[in-house]
Amino acid sequence: MPKIKTNRAAAKRFKKTASGKYVYSKSCGSHILTKKSSKRKRSLRKSRLIDKTNRKQLMRLLPNV
Repeated sequence: MPKIKTNRAAAKRFKKTASGKYVYSKSCGSHILTKKSSKRKRSLRKSRLIDKTNRKQLMRLLPNV
């Protein structure tokens, strides 16, 4: 049986923490920043955790990570 391939698009967007949770950074934080409020830009800088309801799907996309 061959190894399961990692979904490369997901591997570039998500990282696994030491406790087994997944971290990602929000989109839309790199350009057209003039029309965005300071509060919105500040929140875009922070990384977020994936909800536990989506963790099973992500584990299927990233089996080797």
